[in-house]
Amino acid sequence: MAVDAQTVDAVTTLTLDTPRNRNALSTALVTELTDGLREAGADPGVRAVVVTHTGGTFCAGADLSETGSSVESRTGLMVTVMRAVLETPKPVIAKIDGHVRAGGMGLVGACDLVVAGPKSTFALTEARLGLAPSIVSLTLLPRMTSRAASRYFVTAETFGPHEAEAIGLITEAAADTSVTVAELLDAIRPSSPQGLAESKRLTTASMLADFDLHADRLAEQSAGLFASDEAREGMMAFLQKRPPAWAAPRAEGS
Repeated sequence: MAVDAQTVDAVTTLTLDTPRNRNALSTALVTELTDGLREAGADPGVRAVVVTHTGGTFCAGADLSETGSSVESRTGLMVTVMRAVLETPKPVIAKIDGHVRAGGMGLVGACDLVVAGPKSTFALTEARLGLAPSIVSLTLLPRMTSRAASRYFVTAETFGPHEAEAIGLITEAAADTSVTVAELLDAIRPSSPQGLAESKRLTTASMLADFDLHADRLAEQSAGLFASDEAREGMMAFLQKRPPAWAAPRAEGS
């Protein structure tokens, strides 16, 4: 089982539970997560969904080790899970206290509310591998400030929860994520299913429209980048823990 699902006190908690591969977006994890979201969305007794994780990583993105998977199938999984979060007619809260990378960043962007603890770190490292955050841009660009996106899309810098809050990526940096999430859930529980669904729809409509307009083009871009010589060199250099052949030299004294 890749995702543990529990419903208690009008809240469904979906726990990403494959720490051995850093909760990567495998076929099994995406299938179970989307099933859990669909079931919670259809349950009139559920008012909210919490997505959390075991281990030190919330989600590392696509599962590059999955046997027989293609770039197209991995991209399709990312589109599927992000869209499933946006289309769930209940607020989806991400409860994070670990690392978030690549497709995990797109999952964070799709969630309605995000609470991150002190162990959380965030980074968009695609440019260093000869890639680009193509698909995840669909949920990240509407959340992050324009200046922050311009910075972190190209620098691949790692940043923490307080910076993530300041740039709009997350809702709140919390010393205790359980306490903060419980407070948010207490605020949500009195709302009606219809009120929650229609209120959420107002906030996600433009992102879903962008999926319809741009997802296919961005998927093609992603596939083309993965197949490029630069990306092959970038990923090989990463695995071999060396600078890629195309890396520019550092300036003297830096």
